Amino acid sequence: MRLFPCDRYPLPLPDGHRFPIDKYALLRRRLEIHRADGAPLEFIEPHAATDDELLRVHDRGYLGRVMAGTLSRDEVRRIGFPWSRELVERSLRSTGAAVDAAAAALQDGVAASLAGGTHHAGTDWGEGFCVFNDTAVAARELQARGMVGRVLIVDCDVHQGNGTAQIFAADPTVFTLSLHGGRNFPLRKFPSSLDVPFEDGTGDDDYLRALDRALAESFDRARADLVLYIAGADPYVGDRLGRLGLSKAGLLERDRRVLAKARSAGTPVAIVCGGGYCQDLDAIVDIHAATMLLAAGGAG
Repeated sequence: MRLFPCDRYPLPLPDGHRFPIDKYALLRRRLEIHRADGAPLEFIEPHAATDDELLRVHDRGYLGRVMAGTLSRDEVRRIGFPWSRELVERSLRSTGAAVDAAAAALQDGVAASLAGGTHHAGTDWGEGFCVFNDTAVAARELQARGMVGRVLIVDCDVHQGNGTAQIFAADPTVFTLSLHGGRNFPLRKFPSSLDVPFEDGTGDDDYLRALDRALAESFDRARADLVLYIAGADPYVGDRLGRLGLSKAGLLERDRRVLAKARSAGTPVAIVCGGGYCQDLDAIVDIHAATMLLAAGGAG
């Protein structure tokens, strides 16, 4: 299974910043150990997303301000990261990783970005640690290449994919499914094609029952050529920003059901990591690594 990591592109953050940037390097190292033990994993450097790719989704003025470092103070605050050249490069690589993973999935059945899930970025804004919307760019880019016609975005991050919903609100070729904490960030939630909000504390059984119903409806309505799956680690019971109650076993079963549904439909899947904010970084890595190893075990 082809994996596209971008942790070699550093993102300098102030001491005490709550975004756990180190999780990506730890995830790659964990998976490299599994590869040495025989797991069928191939690590490939992602390309930097191009202006043409980004402008299929994002406003030219917003892109220009990101690239030039002329975002307003409010825009920087909304993104949650201080602007830097490193932030720009990291965001371009993370977005490129989603495009590369989507293209690889069409060839191999499944592939993954070891970053991304930046679903809060909208047409002309960044938000919530998201500069560019990677799955939206991947969907539009593969459509532009003539590789797919219809796309299903399955968003299992604990936060609603408001940016993705806004981008595709008038586009019937991209179906957006979001399963998320109903009372969690963001405050303003744009309507997805299908939203499944959960009460705080929802655990494995209730989540998985709702997931089954949502997947059945979404696959039936989307008739997609490609699934982009945001496999967030933040529904985990130990996540400090999540407020749901899923166990590691429950999250792995979530992944299994998403991948099995796609396999039964004959639809390729590109995975991106999504959020994870547990203070115990090993717990985040456990969850993301399990997702990738499960997918690799079913590849081909």
